[in-house]
Amino acid sequence: MSASTLTGPTAPVPADRTAGRPATARRSRGPRGVLWLSWQQSRVAVRTMAVPAVLTALILIALHFLIQDRAELMRQAGCDFSVEWSRECLVRYGRLEMLLRMFTDILQPAITAVPVMLGAFLGGPLLAQEYERGTLRMVLAQSVSPGRWLAARLAVPGAAVLLLSTVVAGLTSWVWWSDVVHRRGAFGAFDPPFQGFTYPVLGVVPVAWSLFGLALGVLVGQLLRRTVAAVLAGGAAVALAHTAMIVLRPSLWPVTEREQPYNNTLGGFRQPTNAWLVDHGVVLADGTRMTSGECVRSSEVCAAAPTSWGRFHPVSHFVPIQLVEAGLLLALTAVVVVVVFRRLTRAGI
Repeated sequence: MSASTLTGPTAPVPADRTAGRPATARRSRGPRGVLWLSWQQSRVAVRTMAVPAVLTALILIALHFLIQDRAELMRQAGCDFSVEWSRECLVRYGRLEMLLRMFTDILQPAITAVPVMLGAFLGGPLLAQEYERGTLRMVLAQSVSPGRWLAARLAVPGAAVLLLSTVVAGLTSWVWWSDVVHRRGAFGAFDPPFQGFTYPVLGVVPVAWSLFGLALGVLVGQLLRRTVAAVLAGGAAVALAHTAMIVLRPSLWPVTEREQPYNNTLGGFRQPTNAWLVDHGVVLADGTRMTSGECVRSSEVCAAAPTSWGRFHPVSHFVPIQLVEAGLLLALTAVVVVVVFRRLTRAGI
């Protein structure tokens, strides 16, 4: 008995259903399949990263309105630094300062540490766990190429880091600019832009550092191929890079040098408001220059100096330094990603 007798006559299938549509479906499922796999592998980490980012964004928005409200209440009460404050003014300013300190002493250090956390807990395990579990060989044994798989594997966490870091950096810069620096009335800024935890959370630098931290962590994980070791070494590598950048940062833009009459009560040299003093010292009567370190050992000689000198970055250098640093970090990120791609070959798995 033939198969056609058992199954009955086969109805003709239109040509567009047999040839065109399945082929189109197969072609369209390819890219989505790789991205879908990348999302399945990264969704827990991305969601874990998104929770504190969204929480930080909500805190920053609430902080803005609370600071504005406290400042407005002080203005309505007639609290001004040019007059003697009443007890009510002191109480109101204490509440305002508590909000400002929350921004400078809690949020800024936490946001500064984000690239280190990304390098340790997101970038480090991303490839290390693939090597450790052996799943990388299974994935690359399929029809997908190593480069295509890695591009999709990096695209999902990379896009999430870019989006979330941009939102947090934008809100942080907004609160700092509108509420800490340019608040109305007599309540001036007390958080200079070049200050330790202030500079890394403003402008484009935190976005560039976040992307670089992720990429560097991925490279470390690819080299070590052990998840726990990659977590520890990835965070340490980003922290070391951040320390190196702190040393390099004064040289990213030409400094301004100035001399002024020596004033011992002001520490010898007084830089402009919100400027970053890089180095300073005195000029002796015979024209000899001494640095601040040399003055520690020869304080009496420096105390008699008629002139002081200083090298500093005025506040106008803030944006150029940020752009140079961000450009350097993005270039390093591109180099690290290229190295990761070149190492991921079928022969080197």
